Amino acid sequence: MGKRITIIQGHPDPDRQHLGYALADAYADGARTAGHEVRLLEVARLDFPLLRTKQAFEEEKPPEVILDAQDAIRWAQHLVIFYPLWLGTMPALLKAFLEQVLRPDFAFNIRDDGQWDKQLRGRSARVIITMGMPALAYRFYFGAHGLKNLKRNILGFCGVEPVNTTLFGRVEAADESRCQNWLLEVYKLGADAE
Repeated sequence: MGKRITIIQGHPDPDRQHLGYALADAYADGARTAGHEVRLLEVARLDFPLLRTKQAFEEEKPPEVILDAQDAIRWAQHLVIFYPLWLGTMPALLKAFLEQVLRPDFAFNIRDDGQWDKQLRGRSARVIITMGMPALAYRFYFGAHGLKNLKRNILGFCGVEPVNTTLFGRVEAADESRCQNWLLEVYKLGADAE
């Protein structure tokens, strides 16, 4: 029996010519071929406002497009998040999306004793990042702090675990053969729902 997978394409540019879109498509193709169900959220194509106050985050009803995204995440057993590395972390539009979608009463609940209940338990995730620098430099020299924040302080806070990662570095310098190898690698990840 296949898994239910929601792919979150976090590239802020809706132009599908970027490598991240091809990687997400390859993952989805591999997953569907193996019998998994796939839903796709392309953040660049969603129209939603920035959250600017604690009150808005905690009390205002999310826009319909965010409610639909929450449904896709609630439905999923496995989440896959694609994004390009910008200034050491995810692009601002993806962060704004996560702030909108991962709200109290959906992603977590705060109890009267100040502790929180993680509402997205039972889901795993994979984060796939493209970057201009070598992936090893990001991971070991720069400490991958943006990725660690997403894994521990955002997804982990909501109960998503395990969170596995795939990093593709020096993407601007990659030739056709290297890109094809990456697409095949991601296709296999999709087939295995990893």
